[in-house]
Amino acid sequence: MVVLFWPGGALEAQYLWLSDSAFRAGAPNSGRLWGYAFGDYFHKSHSDSMNRGGNNQYTNVKQGQDEFQFRRIYLGYDYNINKQFSTEFLFAAEDDLPGGDVLANNKLTAYIKLADVRWHDFLFRGNDLVVGLQPTPAYPYMTESLFTYSRPVERTITDVRRTPSYDLGAGLQGRFNSQDKSMIYGYNFLVANGTGARPQVLNVDVYKWFYGDVFVGLLDHRLIVDIYADYQRQHWMPGAHGHAYRQMSKLSLIWVDQRFTVGAEGFFNRLKQCEAASYSRGTDTLDGSATGLSLYAHANINGAKLRAFARYDLYDPNSKYDNSYYIKYAALYGVSTSYEPNNKETFLSAGLDYSPVPQVHFMPNIWYNRYEGKQAGLSGAAAHDHDLVYRLTFFFTFGKMYQNPAYSYYPYMH
Repeated sequence: MVVLFWPGGALEAQYLWLSDSAFRAGAPNSGRLWGYAFGDYFHKSHSDSMNRGGNNQYTNVKQGQDEFQFRRIYLGYDYNINKQFSTEFLFAAEDDLPGGDVLANNKLTAYIKLADVRWHDFLFRGNDLVVGLQPTPAYPYMTESLFTYSRPVERTITDVRRTPSYDLGAGLQGRFNSQDKSMIYGYNFLVANGTGARPQVLNVDVYKWFYGDVFVGLLDHRLIVDIYADYQRQHWMPGAHGHAYRQMSKLSLIWVDQRFTVGAEGFFNRLKQCEAASYSRGTDTLDGSATGLSLYAHANINGAKLRAFARYDLYDPNSKYDNSYYIKYAALYGVSTSYEPNNKETFLSAGLDYSPVPQVHFMPNIWYNRYEGKQAGLSGAAAHDHDLVYRLTFFFTFGKMYQNPAYSYYPYMH
C-alpha cells in the first residue's frame, strides 16, 4: 500500500482501498477485498456400482464414506483505477475433481481464477470491454446468480458438463435500462482460449471458444429471459469426418420475487462428428446431440432466515443414440471428458437454508443422481443405479454479500 504523508492521509488511503461503498460508487483509487467459502459434512449412503458420472462430485467415492470438506474457497480484490477503468483479481481453491487442486503433499492450494481489466463505456455508454481471465457468458453472469443455491449446493446443469465458467480472452458486455426503468436488457460476447486458467498447448492445433449471451428482464426485472450460444471446433482437417465441432444453444426462463424464485434452464449441444459408435464390423464416426433440462425453485419459510430449495435435472448425452445397431458409443476430442454418451442421468437436490445473518448459511440437503444405461440388453445395476449423499453444507462470505453477486446483471438479489 502507498502511504501518504499528511495527517490522516494514510488512513484515508487505506479506507478507499478497502471500501465496498467507495468502490460501488466508482471512486478512483478505491477497492474492496472480498471472499467466500463453502463446504460440507457429507455421508454417501449409496454408490453407483458402475462408478458412472465422470466429473460429478461423488463419482468413485465409496459407499458409507463420510468427510468434512471444502469445495470452494475464494479470495478476491476489485479495484477502480479511475471512472473509466477497473480491474478484478481472484484466487480460488476448489475441489473440482476427485483430486481437487492439491499440492504434492495433498494439501489444498489456490490458483489464479480471474485477472482482468474493464474499460467502462467503451465506444458508447453502457458497453464495456473486458480483457483477461474473466467469467464467461455461459452462466456466472446469469443463472448461477439467479438460481441462488446452484453453486454452494451443485453446479448448474451446463457447469456439470464443464462448459467453462471462466476463460482468457476479450469480451464485450452491455447492460441497458428502458426509459421507465421497468425493463433491463443486454448482451455478453467473448472470444477466448477455451482452456480456463490453463495456457493453450501450442504444439498442436488449437481452436478458440466463441461465447454469446443476450438477456432481457421484464415486469420490473422479475421475469428474466436469457439466450446463450457457444461454438468451438474440436478437429478441423480435410477429408471425411475431418470437421468436428461442438455448438451449444441454451434458454433460461426465471421468475424472481422477494419471496420465491422459480426457473428453468434447457440446453441443446450439437456434437458434430464427435461420437464413435462400434458395431460388429467396425466403428462409425457420427454426430451426437446432448440435451438437458434443469428445473429450480426456492422459497422463503421465515423471511430470509429460513428457506427451502429444490432442483430437478434431466440429462441425455446423445438423443441420437441407436442401440439397435451399435453396441457402444464413445465421445471424441475435448467433449470426451464431459459428454460420456452411454448413460442418461437424472439429478435431484433439495434442502433447507438457515441463515442467522446474511453472511452465514447452514444448508442440510440431499444429493441424488440416477444413471440409466442406454446400451441394449442391460440388466441390474448396469441398467440403472444411483449415487445418494446426505450433506450439511456450510457457506460464509465477507466483503461482497451473497445476495448481491459480483457478476450478475440482475440489479438486486434477495
